Amino acid sequence: MLELTDPRTHDWTRPSIDHVHLRVADLDRSRAFYRRALEPLGVAFLLDAHGLLAFGNLALSADGPVTAGAHVAFVAESTEAVDAFHAAAIAAGGVDNGAPGPRPHAPYAAFVLDPDGANIEAVCRVGQWGAEA
Repeated sequence: MLELTDPRTHDWTRPSIDHVHLRVADLDRSRAFYRRALEPLGVAFLLDAHGLLAFGNLALSADGPVTAGAHVAFVAESTEAVDAFHAAAIAAGGVDNGAPGPRPHAPYAAFVLDPDGANIEAVCRVGQWGAEA
């Protein structure tokens, strides 16, 4: 059985999810939003074919009911990257869901609702629990 790990000793650099797949209402609108919002975080735009988009570990398609209630958090290398993500996402049509700043779960994060209402976060853990700068 998997034991509870203290978050202060967890290796936050180790990926534990291969990808997340969100169904969206309008693939063109989501393409424009995510291309702009994720650029400051250095997330690669990997695939745009056959009705499927891939941005790093995030896949998007419009082939079913819109995913409701999703929260996806992206790694930011600095607080400046969090700020830039938030500004870019708002400029791309996102809705502010938490301005950049300190959070109880992370030293610095920001939240934006994407065009379908998914809660998209950029989080910087540098300085948290001894994380490298």
